[in-house]
This record gives sequence, structure tokens and C-alpha cells, in this order.
Amino acid sequence: MTKISRSKLALQTWNALKEAFPDSACSLDFDLPERLAIRGILSAQCTDKRVNLTSKELFEKYPDMRAIADASAEEISAVIKPCGLTASKTASVKDFAGRMVGEWGGVIPNDVDALMKVKGIGRKIANLIVGEIYGTPAIVVDTHCKRVMKRVGITDSEDPARVEKDMMKVFEEDKWIAIGHLSVDLGRTFCKAQTPDCEGCPLSGFCRRHI
Repeated sequence: MTKISRSKLALQTWNALKEAFPDSACSLDFDLPERLAIRGILSAQCTDKRVNLTSKELFEKYPDMRAIADASAEEISAVIKPCGLTASKTASVKDFAGRMVGEWGGVIPNDVDALMKVKGIGRKIANLIVGEIYGTPAIVVDTHCKRVMKRVGITDSEDPARVEKDMMKVFEEDKWIAIGHLSVDLGRTFCKAQTPDCEGCPLSGFCRRHI
């Protein structure tokens, strides 16, 4: 596909997704910025529903970043275990909380590179944090987004960094946050990994995989 056709494809994709999912939004609970960031950390290879349930228990037991920073790794692990990847997520949660009460002075940096210095936080979660908390244009490329964008034809890559770059070329900045959420909605509803519902999909008229 040429760059021009991909730009047109991006516009068709945006319009179809906005019509199909007009109330699209991040499905992680958002009460306090620092809590959303921790939920983002816990969301790796875990459902948002499970993260919301587990984080509720975590914050009931440890209501602020100081409490989490002061808790032992074993104590944190015992609570977040249902989210999987327990050891790495515990280290990441502890590191994040420690930076919040230390070098960051209680304010999450609106800086992807600074956030990626936290143990276990990659570009996907850093983009989620700055996008949801500060409205900073950023695309969250999760498994749904990566799958949808390749099938539709926006990218030919399965590498998240490449997918993000390809999307940034054809979607305007003011659409970057929303297109990630919309892609997740499509991936969960129609464009599933194993059994995609191409016939019912709102993108079926122009999706590269379908046509």
C-alpha cells in the first residue's frame, strides 16, 4: 500500500470505529493519577477487569504511594498475584511508588522517557500514563491494537514500536489516544485473534484481511 492509500484507510478506520464505539474509553478505573499508573503496570498480559478488582484490594490495604513504598515485596506480591507476572510487577509497583514519594515529589512526570526508567514500564504503559493523565498525544499499542492495525492494513509489522510509528504517520495527533481505545474495542468485539467476526465487523468494507 502507498502512504496516500494508508492515509485514506486511516480516515475510513477512524470514522467506522467512532460510529461503532461512540463511548470508547480506557477500561481501567481512574480515581487518582498514581493509582491509574499502577493499574497500567498491572495490566500487562492481564484483563482490565481483573486489574480493577485486584487494584481495589491493593489500595484498600495500601491507600497511598508511601504505604506501597514502605510495604515489603512479599506483601505486595500476595495482593497482586492474580494479575500474573508477580515478581516483575511487584518490582515495578515498588519502584514506581518509591519514585513518587522520592525523586518525583508526588507528581507523575509527563515524560515517556522518565516513566520508562521505572522497572517494568515500557513504552506502551508509559504512553498510557501520559495519555490518560495528561492528555499528551500517545498511542498505546497493545495486542488488540497491533492485531487490528495489521489486519486492516495500516501497518505490515507486528513489532509494537513499528506499529506505533506507522499509526503516527496516518492518524492526527488529536486522535492518538482514542484510536488505541477504539482498536481495543474492535479487537474484543469483532477482530478477535482466533475467531474474528469479519462479517459483522464495521471495518469489513475496506479491511485488507476481509476484502
